[in-house]
Amino acid sequence: MFDISVIIRAHNPRPDYLRRVLNALRMQTLSQDRWELLIVDNASESPLAATYDLSWHQSAKHITEEELGASAALRRGAREASADLLVFVDDDNVLDPDYLAEANRIKREWPILGVWGSGSTMGEFEQEPPEHLQKLIPYLAIRKTDNPRWGNLIPAVEAATPWGAGLCVRANVAKAYCESYEQSTIHISGRRGHRDMLMSGEDVEICYVACKLGVGMGVFPELKLLHLIPKERVKEDYLIKIVEGARTADFLLAYKWRGALPPPFSIRRILSILKNVMIQRGVDRKKYFAELRALFKARRIISESQNY
Repeated sequence: MFDISVIIRAHNPRPDYLRRVLNALRMQTLSQDRWELLIVDNASESPLAATYDLSWHQSAKHITEEELGASAALRRGAREASADLLVFVDDDNVLDPDYLAEANRIKREWPILGVWGSGSTMGEFEQEPPEHLQKLIPYLAIRKTDNPRWGNLIPAVEAATPWGAGLCVRANVAKAYCESYEQSTIHISGRRGHRDMLMSGEDVEICYVACKLGVGMGVFPELKLLHLIPKERVKEDYLIKIVEGARTADFLLAYKWRGALPPPFSIRRILSILKNVMIQRGVDRKKYFAELRALFKARRIISESQNY
């Protein structure tokens, strides 16, 4: 029985990035006989098994998942895993050498938590983002905390909510999440590889499932990783789409878990929108329009689910 199942979610990964991800796993201080490695090839154009040799690990295998989406890859990995702790790694996440050892320690010392993750996620930029976009960079899942933070309430406190990079999930929480996903008429699918399909939120929904089970979520500064960020992801249009996807997920999660509908378009609301459109400038205006599009999209998805 393994202590940890490491699950890499990969869709058309950059070869140099994925090799760094795998090299970081080879350097883990936790003995290899205590963890297994699963690479979920999420509908990549070229099969990853033909390119990436996993013979360096005694318990590793490639898995193919044709349904595109971060949640689909996550659920497939959860079904294939055999350990009672799952650590999800994206194809651009370079873990510190003691990441798995620290995740395993937290599993033992924090039984009240069902989900936890990195409180120290640093970005390595292929191209430094321009100054006027700095306020959008946190949407790339970069954070730095000095102390552990945890919670067990819905809605989640952002500072205590772990993100998908390096996400640690107890197996019973992962199983409950898979069951909840299949039973729902509103699916938070996560990013699906295309620039027009950048909705996130599957990581937050796992946290909500944990809370429903009576356990909590947390972030720990001891869990350190490097997020490799290509130059395409610091372009203004990409970051605006990230904002739209994240806000769409926020509205849908609020409805699914708290019954809170996105705000209606009353006369007062419309006047407020017109005022903001006149006041906002530059990237702030584009961000505001992205949030409005997210509201429209969420209301449409909710309406369709009610008629399902």
